[in-house]
Amino acid sequence: MIERIVNLAVDDDDKQDQELEQTLRPHDFANYTGQERLKQNLKLAIDAARKRGEPLDHILLYGPPGLGKTTMATVISNEMGSALRITSGPAIERAGDLASLLTNLQDGDILFIDEIHRLHRTVEEVLYSAMEDFKLDIMLGKGPSARSIRLDLPKFTIIGATTRTGALAAPLRDRFGMIHRLEFYKPEEIEEIIKRAASILGVKINSEAAKTLASRARLTPRVANRLLKRVRDYADVNGDGIIDQSISNHAMELLEIDDLGLDAADRLLLNVIIENYKGGPVGVETVGALISEERSTIEDFIEPYLLQIGLLERTPRGRKVTPKAYKHLGRARNDGPQASLPID
Repeated sequence: MIERIVNLAVDDDDKQDQELEQTLRPHDFANYTGQERLKQNLKLAIDAARKRGEPLDHILLYGPPGLGKTTMATVISNEMGSALRITSGPAIERAGDLASLLTNLQDGDILFIDEIHRLHRTVEEVLYSAMEDFKLDIMLGKGPSARSIRLDLPKFTIIGATTRTGALAAPLRDRFGMIHRLEFYKPEEIEEIIKRAASILGVKINSEAAKTLASRARLTPRVANRLLKRVRDYADVNGDGIIDQSISNHAMELLEIDDLGLDAADRLLLNVIIENYKGGPVGVETVGALISEERSTIEDFIEPYLLQIGLLERTPRGRKVTPKAYKHLGRARNDGPQASLPID
């Protein structure tokens, strides 16, 4: 797998990178750039809940990775003045793990479950009554002597985050009172995020350089922050620490990130379809075999941005490269006869 600076997954092994990313995250709506529609809806819900002295309805946040779902959960917690507990779907392996989490909450606390679509089915079933009635049904013992008891739970709020709403069981999805999608950011919003991050990091960056990084950040804050950190390294080693247009251009060349924010993996996928299947359509499994990537990696981490900017199309017969991609890659189209292509 190609190492990607624009990889949207969080590296759990890089503690320093996690701590730095935590520092760059805004902690209230005033400092949260973008997602204006979502912020308006959440502000209204938070103000109403605080006025009534009640916990928030359960919230489901969904959208592509790197857009700020965890950050939004932190902001909601701070705006509500509530304690935030963070976990993830794969980490809750048994119903007992969930019971331990829920019974240790206090009234008004918020439990954030990242990748909630990866919860085990047995855990989901326990979560239904907990979310709806604030009751926890647990089994004690085994066999003929087993008995069920129902425990009262504090009035808490669950914030779930997922990149795949379709993978959520319908009964679980229906128990969320608010379901919101996080959209890709506008270039000018990414530029503001870069300037704010540079200020926190103590880095001087001029407007032109910030605009350059914003245009290559794939409309995603996580990528923008990573690019800024890598360009800061380049400026410290090869310059005077100030990020200007020249420094940012040279750093992008070194990282192999082009004007649209495409990296080597993106260009490899597009070029494979063009060279082997004359632009497609071709099945995603076939493309994955050619570039040595799993289908899930292509669908979750490579395709979304290419689809968003119109370089790739999903058709009933498979993936197809658009004329805009040919133009960007500087390649001539070959629309001659084409062999039958593998279709997934």
